[in-house]
Amino acid sequence: MDNDSKDATRDRIRELCAKDKHIKAIFNAKNFGQFNSPYYGMLQTDGDATMLMAADFQDPPELIEQYVQGWEEGYKIVIGIKEQSSDDRFIYALRCLYYKMIRKFSQVDQIEHFTGFGLYDREFIKVLRDLDDPTPFLRGIVAELGFRRKEIPYSQPKRRAGKTSNNFYTLYDAAMLSFTSYTKVGLRVATFAGAICAGLCMVVAIIYLIMKLIWWDRFPAGMAPLLLGMLFLGSVQIFFIGLVGEYILSINQRVMNRPLVVEEERLNFEGDHDES
Repeated sequence: MDNDSKDATRDRIRELCAKDKHIKAIFNAKNFGQFNSPYYGMLQTDGDATMLMAADFQDPPELIEQYVQGWEEGYKIVIGIKEQSSDDRFIYALRCLYYKMIRKFSQVDQIEHFTGFGLYDREFIKVLRDLDDPTPFLRGIVAELGFRRKEIPYSQPKRRAGKTSNNFYTLYDAAMLSFTSYTKVGLRVATFAGAICAGLCMVVAIIYLIMKLIWWDRFPAGMAPLLLGMLFLGSVQIFFIGLVGEYILSINQRVMNRPLVVEEERLNFEGDHDES
């Protein structure tokens, strides 16, 4: 599955497919992101098992043998767990913090440091097809569905070539996808925070009223507390409106039910088609 590469990747894939008809390839019409494209590729497989790995060699190919061994032992899912990474230490620390937070707040026991790299039995692939999820988050699905799995730790090396397309926006998008799909804590926090702020404001209002009634001529209410209260409540409202908007965006994407990817070309598939 090529996610609209801009280098010589497609030419090399065409050469491989021309030499060996058992090698199949799908070229996307554009880059559909780090979640949709691999997920869609998994749905196109029909073998006894499917191996999912990135082509930048940050997913070590030498682990494939261990994955196959785990699958032969009876595990439906065999995945790699990233114990160490050659990425920037600050970014890795943020990832660790994110994984711990999402695991604590999620209704599903999320898998820490799992990128999707692993082997998946055809029974699991069938379940993915039946889900028909327009905004799939494979890491959460693997944790949620409860298939018997084996976890193999590994150290992630540096990317051999090229430059990652991940940036703050894509990482934020991935984080919010898992957050809105597998937690209710955001909406609950908004409800509780709203109730607490309303209660505090009511208490302060009553105190000010009592003090004004007692010291009518000596107690000026002033504009400062009113202004601070308005700014505080306004900022809280804006923050939680944005958070609720993330949930609404997630619902909207599911309701639109757009295709995971749009294909530009297929190689060595029977019954080729251009779009799915």
